[in-house]
Amino acid sequence: MDVLHELTARRATTGEDEMRLSTMGSRAWLIEAPGAFDLPAQRRIWSLAQTLTQCDDIEALIPGVTNLLVLFCATPDDPAATERRLRHAWRTTKAIDPQGKLIEIPVCYGGEQATDLEAVCRHTGFSPREVIRRHHQGCYTVFAIGSAPGFGYLHGLDPLLATPRKKVPSLHMLKGTVTIGGPQAGVSALTGPNGWNAIGYAEIEVFDPLAASPSLMAPGDTIRFVPERIEL
Repeated sequence: MDVLHELTARRATTGEDEMRLSTMGSRAWLIEAPGAFDLPAQRRIWSLAQTLTQCDDIEALIPGVTNLLVLFCATPDDPAATERRLRHAWRTTKAIDPQGKLIEIPVCYGGEQATDLEAVCRHTGFSPREVIRRHHQGCYTVFAIGSAPGFGYLHGLDPLLATPRKKVPSLHMLKGTVTIGGPQAGVSALTGPNGWNAIGYAEIEVFDPLAASPSLMAPGDTIRFVPERIEL
């Protein structure tokens, strides 16, 4: 087995604070933060991305949810040296707290677009009003943008509201639908198939390709959901 394939297969950690590292083809390396899905881990990912932007041999950096994809301009000549370099960068990076903007999103909770509110209630044991209360009282941080243009993965959902994504997705969920997917919250960016749980709807464009800043959300932004009305 050559060094590159050995690194791809290993994915082992060497300490409690050590990140996981794997290759995604010959030029791309995926760095995954250790531990749980939480804000401290994401802050270190943001910091690492900021540090690596200064490297001339890196073509692109794509932050995800507690992970970072590093795309080199060319296949590294020495994969083992590249691994050591990335691990050193992780060990020496310090968490940062981006000063993002506050976005308030008016929501119609319940109603015809909240097709999965009942399922969330069954899973959590809460009444519809309690699900809605816990959801809108949360303060959410945009961890990453992805999946669809402008879609923000939101951290800050009350852990007791966490509901698994659906085994059979909805085929025509409207953009603007307010959702729960596992431990995360979201607002659908496009109309189409979606496996997250719909609990409300917002008349909002989270992505406008003609705008100066096409994506409404950016990593580090704070999101608050404001009940505009409740239909139960």
